[in-house]
Amino acid sequence: MEFPVNRGIGKPAEFQGLKSQYLFMFAGGLLGLFVVFVVMYMAGVNQWICIFFGVTAAGVLVYGTFHLNTKYGEHGLMKAQARRSHPRYVINRRSFSRLFIQKKKEV
Repeated sequence: MEFPVNRGIGKPAEFQGLKSQYLFMFAGGLLGLFVVFVVMYMAGVNQWICIFFGVTAAGVLVYGTFHLNTKYGEHGLMKAQARRSHPRYVINRRSFSRLFIQKKKEV
């Protein structure tokens, strides 16, 4: 008996080209959009306004997630967020000559 080799081991979750974090962002966005749509409909907003809002917001969500996926790649969005949290430069307010003077240890 021959069994096919599973080539998916060690690879990230992927659906229609969306990889890992973008897939979860997409699913969470659609779920949130559905909740907003239902709340609007239950609040008595016109049916056509709800449908127009849902279709437009879903289109923006699809375009946005696929754009981020192609721009940043699998781990690029996390790297961009980490880059923003690091300081651009370190400020040292000591004078240049004091950088090389060692303090005497007290006994």
